[in-house]
Amino acid sequence: MAAEPTHLAELLGIEIVDRGPDPALARLPVTPGICQPWGIVHGGSLASLAETICSVATYEAVKDDGLLALGQSNHATFIRPISEGTVHAEARPRHRGRTTWVWDCEITDDRGRLCSLVRMTVAVRPPPDR
Repeated sequence: MAAEPTHLAELLGIEIVDRGPDPALARLPVTPGICQPWGIVHGGSLASLAETICSVATYEAVKDDGLLALGQSNHATFIRPISEGTVHAEARPRHRGRTTWVWDCEITDDRGRLCSLVRMTVAVRPPPDR
């Protein structure tokens, strides 16, 4: 029996291809579990893909300073539906600040067609006291 997913990215099936930061790449296979009842990928799945790759790439850049990366703002525009194959995310940093990073993430289908644009802000913070 397979182990239960430990976080949303694993639950959705997101695969990090390149931790970036310029670019950072991820992909997501289209499965019924990430689709709307009409067979197209749910916008929340696309937003989660963008937030995951941008957060992972930010974390890779700040972890040696003992900092964390946390999604702060996610603005997704959906342009073209995806109903099969693989969803591809390519994120590029627009601002690399001390407390925030801002990313532009392009979501495409297997034919390279632009399906969504996401502007992602990631907060950079010290870990919480435990």
